[in-house]
Amino acid sequence: MKKLFLITVILFGTLSVTAQNKNARALLEVDGICGMCKERIEKAAIKTKGVKSAVWDMQTHELSLIYDDSKTDLKTIKTNIAAVGHDTKDIKATLEAYESVDPCCRYRDEAVRKAHGN
Repeated sequence: MKKLFLITVILFGTLSVTAQNKNARALLEVDGICGMCKERIEKAAIKTKGVKSAVWDMQTHELSLIYDDSKTDLKTIKTNIAAVGHDTKDIKATLEAYESVDPCCRYRDEAVRKAHGN
């Protein structure tokens, strides 16, 4: 009986270790408009514990991530991005966070988008 219990514990322990991905990849849509937005978005993502790489594309608005999913998850990363004023599909920045960005970064404003050619 002890052997069966020990084998079960080892089996489940091995499965839980292999279920974690230290190089998980994800693409997130993040609203922004310029180089300053790019810097802010990437910095917010990178400051999240477990994020190894974050590159935001101004044309597609896609944030490409590599992260350790045993240390963080996508909801945490999205929350940190929203906290610096940028919307994702799931989590929107508060009005206070949005208004804290530079006026040229106000991607919700149609006039600003047009000024940037978007």
